[in-house]
Amino acid sequence: MPGRRVLALTATCSLLLLALAAGLIWAAFTGVGPAGEDRSALAGAIDSRSVGVTAVLVVFTNLGSTAVMAALAVVTGIVLVVRGRRVDGVWLIATTAGAGAAFTLVKRTLDRPRPPLAVRLVEAGNESLPSGHATMSMAVVGALVVLAWPHLTGSLRLGALLVAAAWIGGIGYTRIYLGVHWFSDVVAGWATGAAWLAVCTGVLLWWRARHPEPAVPA
Repeated sequence: MPGRRVLALTATCSLLLLALAAGLIWAAFTGVGPAGEDRSALAGAIDSRSVGVTAVLVVFTNLGSTAVMAALAVVTGIVLVVRGRRVDGVWLIATTAGAGAAFTLVKRTLDRPRPPLAVRLVEAGNESLPSGHATMSMAVVGALVVLAWPHLTGSLRLGALLVAAAWIGGIGYTRIYLGVHWFSDVVAGWATGAAWLAVCTGVLLWWRARHPEPAVPA
């Protein structure tokens, strides 16, 4: 049955991504793997700074903040509920809340220091690992793509993936450029968001398979 194969594939991807996220978090915390590029990535970002680029990236990083991502998810979720897509709306909000809780728990548990204060261009007061911006952009933007996917065709699907990848990648880069995260923090954040998104997507597919809803006009 195709539905079961999809659920099995999603479960497998979820387990692999959870293992990857755990490995990358451990690597960042212990200073191995991607963490070996932390100082060179930061030095490269500092060398590339300019007044104009900094101004643009400060705006961009604020648009990708955890608060803005959460607000986007909540507003979109409410709109979906009002339009009759109650499960999708609740799922989007729950996925976002879970991602926020996950990265906050890891941050507070590991308490990894951020890059030196002297290199930071914006204020950042909490722990460094994983990047909340990277985690939330991956989870929220990814969740929006998941919800939009059944309503898109080939070229629009490709466009959605490219836009999502550009947004997620760009937000991660701003955190390194602005000196508030190490490279390995961002990579671990992407992996954490992707793992949580995969788990939540599996739950959504499982629920839909057992509780099919009538089609709602777009």
